[in-house]
Amino acid sequence: MSPSSAELHPRQWGSYATLADVLPAIDRALEGHRSPTVPIPPDKDVVLLLIDGLGADLLDAHAAFAPTLASMRTAPIRAGFPATTATSITSLMAGTHCGAHGIIGYSFRTDRTATEGPDPHTLNALRWTLDRSDGASALETYVPEDIQPIGGTLAAMDSRGVEIAYVMPAAYRGSGFSRAAFQAKGLYIGATTPREVVNGVTEVLAPRTRRHRFVYAYWPDLDLTGHLAGPGSEPWLQTLQLADQLVADLITDLPQHAALVVTGDHGMIQADMRFDIDTIDGMLTGVQAVAGEMRAREVYTRPGARDDVLQAWRAILDDDAHVAPREQVLDEQWFGPEVTDVVAERIGDVVAVARGAAILTRTLSEPQLETEMLGHHGAWTAAEQLVPVLVEQG
Repeated sequence: MSPSSAELHPRQWGSYATLADVLPAIDRALEGHRSPTVPIPPDKDVVLLLIDGLGADLLDAHAAFAPTLASMRTAPIRAGFPATTATSITSLMAGTHCGAHGIIGYSFRTDRTATEGPDPHTLNALRWTLDRSDGASALETYVPEDIQPIGGTLAAMDSRGVEIAYVMPAAYRGSGFSRAAFQAKGLYIGATTPREVVNGVTEVLAPRTRRHRFVYAYWPDLDLTGHLAGPGSEPWLQTLQLADQLVADLITDLPQHAALVVTGDHGMIQADMRFDIDTIDGMLTGVQAVAGEMRAREVYTRPGARDDVLQAWRAILDDDAHVAPREQVLDEQWFGPEVTDVVAERIGDVVAVARGAAILTRTLSEPQLETEMLGHHGAWTAAEQLVPVLVEQG
């Protein structure tokens, strides 16, 4: 079975639970209740493992390489739009969609009036850098807690006395994105390899306590391998096997009165139909800034140029992308059912969502490593949008 290229149009999104529903369901489980949205059984402690890039369609297509994960399959949920790590993890932790929390993509413009030089900066939310993923640090320009001020479900759990721990790479501790997404203090255990993740989770759950515990664990390698080698490639399948063994080991070591929840932040497709924004005549005419990533672009236009830019992008991309003005995006609720005024200002004057195998590259403006990637995500296909929610009890 191949990952589905069928699109989930915004009018279909309401039939799926989303990543924003997962932590509220875990919170209810810790309080002894089962959520009707994402059914997680009540337990004293819950471990949430996020495997970056674990898409439901990819898991179905390659189930033979992940027997543990495949045996746990349930109905998938939707990552949310755009289907990208920075947005998805923030939605997961805040328990709300990006129209409320404001991390609306891999990169975006945050303030249309704050300029340094002729044009405003864009913020790369995942790296917390200015303009590019390898740009200067944005910490002095954009305070993470101001850009994303919602503590949400995670902060509420913390205030209620749930013991919180993080098991993920040490390099992420205190980063701009971590500050924006994880607005609750907790024990932090650096873990990079699968064995380190298992040992870290075991270490957190070993002591006896009367308090409820929530452990967030994260493993990034499946996403990284998919970007570089392509989803479904031999290196990717080997990495999927490592992810499966990680989950099997966690289940083996899971104590009584603890539940393991496994999910992903997005799926992935292999895309090879390239439209280079930087070199195609007319794509940058009237454009002040382009943000987002290659499957979902935010286009910020110069005063009075929006309609011309919209027409040009539609003519060039034709059926290879959905191209819409901001008012249509808001009306069709791409970024969630409610978008605050502050967040609405961050959305591009024009938004372009790639279709099929198309990607919207910037070979002159973005790092070569990014423009040459094989695996991509962010758009509306089922392969990008649908992620599993897998549950096991100790």
